[in-house]
Amino acid sequence: MQFKKLALLLLFLGFTSTAMAQMEIGIQFSPTISGNRFIAEDRHGFEKSSNTLRIGVGVVGDYFFSNNYAFSSGLMFRSKGSKIKYDFTSQDPNGQPTTVPVEDDLTVQYLEIPLTLKLFTNEVAPDVILYFQVGGALGTKVSAQVNNQKVINGEKTAKRFNIFETSALLGTGAELQLGQSTKLFGGVTYLRGLSNIDNFYSDRLGDKNIAIKNNGVSLDVGIKF
Repeated sequence: MQFKKLALLLLFLGFTSTAMAQMEIGIQFSPTISGNRFIAEDRHGFEKSSNTLRIGVGVVGDYFFSNNYAFSSGLMFRSKGSKIKYDFTSQDPNGQPTTVPVEDDLTVQYLEIPLTLKLFTNEVAPDVILYFQVGGALGTKVSAQVNNQKVINGEKTAKRFNIFETSALLGTGAELQLGQSTKLFGGVTYLRGLSNIDNFYSDRLGDKNIAIKNNGVSLDVGIKF
């Protein structure tokens, strides 16, 4: 009986050691040029007035199931959004319709879980390999601001944004081996939002077909162990 327990313990330790040997964990910093795109009729006049620099930071992990392929995930804090414009029509004091342009600065923070596949090349230079990354990400809203305000007209601005976001992810970069288990990496990632982030405009403008989605390009730098 003791022999069976010892055998099971050794088997468990061996499996754990193998799994850890296949796993690389790191820290990633991702400044992002963030923007928005719109699904709306032209009469609403939606347009992006400017991209905005946002911050992303978190922990990433690559689980290798072969020498050149890995499942990559982690937990990222990402800030998204940009300055947008649209046309709002109301009635003037004489009861006549009047249209005015409105600009909003949207900022939404998410906790995001990337679910991607990474493909690695062999060495292209001494201790340097390239990687290509494709997949998606699931995000949940942490907080939000509109025009740098968390409360407008007595209501928290975060309530107007949807809780969850899905996005597609496509990236490429390079890794530099510094030691037996330490790597520096850098790359570029394109994030394309797939889900509507905000129902406020469809309610305000009386058009349920309006959707606002996040877009972004991030510069990723970090270290893996």
